[in-house]
Amino acid sequence: MKANEIKKGMVIDQDNKNILIKKIFVQSPHSRGGSTLYKMTGSDIASGQKFERSFKGDENVTQVEVSRRAVQLLFSDSETYTFMDSENYDQYTLAAEALEEEAKFLYDGLEGLSALVSDEQVLGIELPTIMTFEISECAPGIKGGSASARTKPATLSTGLVVQVPEYLTPGETIKVNTETREFVSRA
Repeated sequence: MKANEIKKGMVIDQDNKNILIKKIFVQSPHSRGGSTLYKMTGSDIASGQKFERSFKGDENVTQVEVSRRAVQLLFSDSETYTFMDSENYDQYTLAAEALEEEAKFLYDGLEGLSALVSDEQVLGIELPTIMTFEISECAPGIKGGSASARTKPATLSTGLVVQVPEYLTPGETIKVNTETREFVSRA
C-alpha cells in the first residue's frame, strides 16, 4: 500500500512495530519535481510510545489488517486488564504495562471501547475520543468565575488530573478529550 492511501485509524507495520495512525498532515511541494510528503503521527500499540514520520506519497507502507471489536472492561488488577467482547462474550486479557497510556481513563464496567484485534490476538485498546468523568477532588468553585478565565487542576474519579475552569466543583461530571487529555465541557 502506498503512503498516500493511509487513513487515520489504520494500523501500519513500521520496524516490526504496530503503529496506530492518529493524524496525517499533507505537505505539498514548493518546487517543481518535489514530492508531496505525508507526515504521520500516532503511537505504538504495544508500548504506547509516540510515533512521528514523514513518507513520500509513493513510498510503500505495510498495512496491518486489524478488526475493531466492541469491548467492555470487566475488571483489572495491578498486572492485567480483562475485557469482554460485547457481541460474542469472548474475554481478552492485556498486561497493565501495555495500557499505561490508557490506564487513567479505564474503570471497571467501562463500555464503548474498541479492541484492536489481528490474527486472534489483541494488539491494544482504542478509547472513545470524548469520555465522561466525575470530578472527585479540586479547589472549591469560585462564584462568578468566567468560562474563559483561569483554570485549576481537578482529580477525576480514575485518578487522572486535568485543568478545568475554576467554577467547577467536586461531584460535577465533565467531558474530557482522551487524545489531548483536556477538559471539553460539562457533561
